[in-house]
Amino acid sequence: MRLAQIAQAERVSVGVLINNRVVTLSALAEANNYRLIPPWLTENTKVLDIIERGDQAIADIAHLIESSAGVLRDTKVGVPVESVSFLPPVYPSKIVAIGRNYVDHAIEGGAEPPAAPLIFNKLPNSLSSHNAPIVLHRISTQVDYEAELAVVIGRRATRVSESEALDYVFGYTAINDVSARDLQFGDGQWVRGKSLDGFAPLGPFITTRDEIPNIQDLKIEGRLNGQVMQSSNTGKMMFGVAYLVSYISQAITLEPGDVIATGTPDGVGIFRKPPVLLKAGDVYEVEIERLVTLRNPVVEP
Repeated sequence: MRLAQIAQAERVSVGVLINNRVVTLSALAEANNYRLIPPWLTENTKVLDIIERGDQAIADIAHLIESSAGVLRDTKVGVPVESVSFLPPVYPSKIVAIGRNYVDHAIEGGAEPPAAPLIFNKLPNSLSSHNAPIVLHRISTQVDYEAELAVVIGRRATRVSESEALDYVFGYTAINDVSARDLQFGDGQWVRGKSLDGFAPLGPFITTRDEIPNIQDLKIEGRLNGQVMQSSNTGKMMFGVAYLVSYISQAITLEPGDVIATGTPDGVGIFRKPPVLLKAGDVYEVEIERLVTLRNPVVEP
């Protein structure tokens, strides 16, 4: 199942991707003549509510879809994906990011691959959405792209084992870890350069864990104006998703809806010769196998 949050009639609605159309939960209820509606489903339901209710909520939505199959097939219920006003698919309490998690990316930057996950934080103000513009802030002249797999936590995780870690994952989405390199390198630490307003486009959908049989075998690609800049596979991560969830949870409690940005492969702009940095008019896309492509235009301040 693929879940999104969209702006509709001046409120946030939850949408499900069905046949390349986004169908809101309220439209599913209407298509089902308001039968079999679970008590938790209201016009104010958000994706986080679904995450917190876990497998039962997913089963309830799947039942609604199945019960509405005839209407969904025979009518134009929902909105075409290209016409939807997307919001971030979840509003996490924190975005925990991992640096240098692909050997080739560490090498291209002249750094030794880390012996343990290199953790930093992207602050909540950096959160953005599919199709939202990446704004070139005036305080930076070196804004760069980073295509990454994002993990969405499904239930509170504190000191979980690696063998059980994936049970705490709700699903996966794409994130662009946009980075102001001059601030990142000049500060000597990464939080400011990684956390400028709008520097964490996320989405457009969260794909639930059951849709991904092997999270460590997905093609990941980043494209600048249609040209492939980053191309790798999640199997090349030094620290896989299960290890990261377990490792982080030993020190930091992960809450439902929290996001882990798992690191970017090689091909970022700053280390190219000459550097290729984002400029107004550019479009960067993050495509991960089995997920829906994240796209963001770049604009002047």
